[in-house]
Amino acid sequence: MTTKAPSVEKILPAIEDFLPLLGVDYIEMYVSNAKQAAYYYQSAFGFQPLAYCGLETGIKDRQSYVVCQGNIKLVLTSPLGNNQEIGKHIEAKGDAVKVVALTVDNVNKSFNETVLRGAKPYLSPVAEKDPTGEVKRAGIHTYGETVHMFVERKNYNGIFLPGFEKWETNYQPAEIGFKDVDHVVGNVGWGEMNKWVDFYANVMGFYQLISFDDNEISTDYTALMSKVMVNGNKKIKFPINEPAEGKKKSQVEEYLNFNGGAGVQHIAITTDNIIETVTHLRSRGIEFLNVPTTYYDTVYERVGEIDEELNAIRELGILVDRDEDGYLLQIFTKPLGPRPTLFFEVIQRKGAQSFGKGNFKALFESIEREQELRGTL
Repeated sequence: MTTKAPSVEKILPAIEDFLPLLGVDYIEMYVSNAKQAAYYYQSAFGFQPLAYCGLETGIKDRQSYVVCQGNIKLVLTSPLGNNQEIGKHIEAKGDAVKVVALTVDNVNKSFNETVLRGAKPYLSPVAEKDPTGEVKRAGIHTYGETVHMFVERKNYNGIFLPGFEKWETNYQPAEIGFKDVDHVVGNVGWGEMNKWVDFYANVMGFYQLISFDDNEISTDYTALMSKVMVNGNKKIKFPINEPAEGKKKSQVEEYLNFNGGAGVQHIAITTDNIIETVTHLRSRGIEFLNVPTTYYDTVYERVGEIDEELNAIRELGILVDRDEDGYLLQIFTKPLGPRPTLFFEVIQRKGAQSFGKGNFKALFESIEREQELRGTL
């Protein structure tokens, strides 16, 4: 692992943002059993019941449960029949992210601007109505089978989307402090990182915030490359990872094999108190990647003084890193399903705007230990 600083691009966002994005609207996962998945995300992560659609609401082809916490909405969707797109997606990838939806002020403009610049349409603009108002949506394809949906809500006062009803349930485990989606990481195939960096730059008006090459993100055995794309107001951050040559199979290669190609690798979620949040998660059975205890011997040398007690972050296995703006604390769950693909990152930013470069070596060595146990290293 080298110690040189990551490459920070001197590319500034355009003066006029042709695709203003207001935030992540929702993330939709295709899952084999939406009802059981909703129970899991409630029980394990403290998400709250919000909305439901299915046979009872007049939807004949799928069932969806929507859970929320802070500003995060997860849509968990399963098929109600055979030979459907949803089922084929699950067969190929297991439970996986299908849609990263983005809130916009004007769906028609967002769709037309991106298609004009080369995006492949997924859903042409549609207006969906119910007694509480109107939602407009449109979508474009991105890497793998992943879709960006543009969502315009300014004329809607409903619970989630038309076709959904409020999900009434007495089962509401306490929240655990999740606030927002910090970033969504995509893994793409060999030689494809720059293709998708160009896509986000040229089609969606993003700019490159930072990049890491295979000398910076490597261990003795595996390596990868990564570039972080961000939109004009910095509300949306999409790191893109690509495998690099190493002595053994990298985590990105393992992901691509089990995911059947490119897709969302992990979702990073913010909290204002990572010690409390991780304590709750561990008590609810969530497993995290383990780092060697020697990692904590040099924390103060690497990052200086921090507000948190060293013993607390050591006991919980939380990683710490600093940049010129402050420091951050982060931790990574083990995969959320049977395939070693999708996982969560929990992150607390104390000023830092970076992505934990100083933790890469410890993190990737932890991942390699898991790969070795799986027999996929």
